[in-house]
Amino acid sequence: MRKICVIGVGYVGLVTGACFADLGNPVTCLDIAEERIEKLKRGEMPIYEPGLEEIVSRNVAAGRLTFTTSYAEAVSGADFIFVAVNTPPSMDGEADLQYVRMAAESIAQVLSDYAIIVNKSTVPVGTGDAVAEILQARGKKVGVDFDIVSNPEFLAEGSAVHDFLQPDRVVLGGTNRDASEKVAQLYLPLRASIMITDLRTAEMIKYASNAFLATRISFINEIATICEKVGADVKEVAAGMGMDKRIGRAFLNAGIGYGGSCFPKDVKALTWMAEINGCHPQLLRSVMEINRDMRRQVLAKLRELLGSVRGKTIALLGLAFKPNTDDVREAASSDIVHLLQSEGANIRAYDPVATENARRMLKGVTFCGDAYSTAEGADALVLVTEWNEFKQLDMARIAASMKRKVLVDGRNIYEPEQMRELGFEYRGIGRG
Repeated sequence: MRKICVIGVGYVGLVTGACFADLGNPVTCLDIAEERIEKLKRGEMPIYEPGLEEIVSRNVAAGRLTFTTSYAEAVSGADFIFVAVNTPPSMDGEADLQYVRMAAESIAQVLSDYAIIVNKSTVPVGTGDAVAEILQARGKKVGVDFDIVSNPEFLAEGSAVHDFLQPDRVVLGGTNRDASEKVAQLYLPLRASIMITDLRTAEMIKYASNAFLATRISFINEIATICEKVGADVKEVAAGMGMDKRIGRAFLNAGIGYGGSCFPKDVKALTWMAEINGCHPQLLRSVMEINRDMRRQVLAKLRELLGSVRGKTIALLGLAFKPNTDDVREAASSDIVHLLQSEGANIRAYDPVATENARRMLKGVTFCGDAYSTAEGADALVLVTEWNEFKQLDMARIAASMKRKVLVDGRNIYEPEQMRELGFEYRGIGRG
């Protein structure tokens, strides 16, 4: 087995390190955030991700997985150094590479033997070359060689462990094919399809993939808006479209839009890359505009049903941007709360796991302990995140407890006729 260093213990880094350890490799995960590392040493997970805690615990106990804040300790003797740090968007959409540069400079300071630097962070095309320049400046002084390989991640929050262990594909890109093939050997136990290409193409594959998935979401939401005007049901429309093998059913669920740490920033970053290179990315701009519009539709539907939201109590079910995660970054809930508060509404909210993260971001919201207490006495109920828990609620009990039986189903998880039979004034997304 080869020694692996993983820099960054966020969703990508921690999952990558834990899963490589589970495949039998000795792995050291590094992060400069001391609190995160101390939590991991105590067996506490800094993020919510199904199945991750079990894998981390198992490999820590086996001695294959360790955590540190020391670059010297983590890099020493490592055959592969995976960089999985955050690349947040700047105001104009450009990916902020300060953490990537800091990681590269820190590696350069302590690297004493040949290693393959593997970039897992989502970065603009050409970043691999920039990282190489940083390392070359140091390497020339001390005579240490290295190779750079791009290995973009395709992990979906909520299923990241599954996605790593059963990937659709592994993409690798570099200037030295031998280095890429060495990284490929790490993935051989997964029996995945492996694509080896050049450095910049690998970087572009990640952005193009996420932008395409975001486009599918915005496309079906555009269709949903039309369905409402012409009296069609977008769920049936999507099902009919999905029967075509050229189209498929994935990412054709109409709702209040995408969020999270990937799609929003990656579409923005790709748009920025296109603009600075003289392109005209009107499709990408439309994808983002439609996504923003879907959050505004919630307020429009509440106005239609309540007349005004001023002074009304609006209950939100779900705060995370999607089920099975505690991530509230770019979540629809944030936009909806701010829109409602700007018009004087009182907000109550509940999420099975994301409440603590939401509490730090959303001020003036009353956070409740379950769905039933959230809905009690409310003028309207908005389904924001399609947790399975919400699909199994006793909706008759919910209806009986509300001041007014108004339901905006932002993810189309309820059947309109059943809700109306329970007395709800129901509005879905694109349900005719």
